[in-house]
Amino acid sequence: MAAVSARLPDFPWDKLEPYKATAAAHADGIVDLSVGTPVDPVPELIRRALVEAADSPGYPTVWGTAALRDAITGWVRGRLGASAAGHRNVLPVVGSKELVAWLPTQLGLGAGDKVAYPRLAYPTYEVGARLCGAEAVVYDDPTELDPAGVKLLWLNSPSNPTGKVLPKEELIRIVAWAREHGILLFSDECYLELGWEAEPVSVLHDEVCGGSYEGIVAVHSLSKRSNLAGYRAAFIAGDAQVLGELLEIRKHGGMMTPAPVQAATVAALGDDAHVEEQRVRYAARRAALRTALEGHGFRVEHSEASLYLWVTRDEPCWDTVAHLAALGILVAPGDFYGEAGARFVRVAFTATDERVEAAVKRLAG
Repeated sequence: MAAVSARLPDFPWDKLEPYKATAAAHADGIVDLSVGTPVDPVPELIRRALVEAADSPGYPTVWGTAALRDAITGWVRGRLGASAAGHRNVLPVVGSKELVAWLPTQLGLGAGDKVAYPRLAYPTYEVGARLCGAEAVVYDDPTELDPAGVKLLWLNSPSNPTGKVLPKEELIRIVAWAREHGILLFSDECYLELGWEAEPVSVLHDEVCGGSYEGIVAVHSLSKRSNLAGYRAAFIAGDAQVLGELLEIRKHGGMMTPAPVQAATVAALGDDAHVEEQRVRYAARRAALRTALEGHGFRVEHSEASLYLWVTRDEPCWDTVAHLAALGILVAPGDFYGEAGARFVRVAFTATDERVEAAVKRLAG
């Protein structure tokens, strides 16, 4: 039996371990800015909802409770500007990474099919293609792709790793092109509520899709906006036919969002105050790190949204990783996200205020 893992690239984060050891040896400890994992507390109202739903002895449903679907559709209409969204246009999922990795398989893709994603991108788009045996193709502008064989097109705005935001006009053009060629478009919008120098727009916005969700689906997560990475709380919204197919598959395959997490999601989507409080924290950390990095000789590119600064000293990324590790600061090398990132590093600002302050002092030293 051939190992499925043989289809996959080496796990990139393993390559970072020696640099992590160097950074950890710093007298004042490591400042880990490599993985964008939330570090701030889960808001009290969300934890309370989780606890109150803890007595959940029965199986949850794949489609979620009516309360959950109400919460998602309400948020999609109000926050994304998708005024026609109803229950058939939403589906809760167990984590957005898991969705990205297994979506091509669940769509029935395989040999001879193509999955397209940005040249600089979250590595799991490629993983999803490889898992099902499809061909992974990258693009700078998706409308310049040869559409033959492209069955799934990934957008990512705001981008991980660069923080780049696609303007509304670009989204309108890309959606029209995908529809013209019968290509299913999935838009990863997990950082949509974290715009700093630009206002991200969803592909589901009425002005982008014309009020029709045909051929388009948006992916959203509560990991970043609500500090719920440990809850694996996410959902997709869009084309009712596509979501209906995925719902039928997932009924057979499981992938049910646990009932307490469903209740927590309802609470999270119903409250904007905690989201704004977290934005304020991230804005302060972002500003401090950006100033320190620029003072240390770095140039910041894009980074108008998301939880990362995309920076360069015009040298190979691993040289930069080593330089910062010697200061006790761990960052992600840009080539984790594609060859085009070979001279950049990604700096997350998800560390605590104390650790960010430590990084700022070291960069100034």
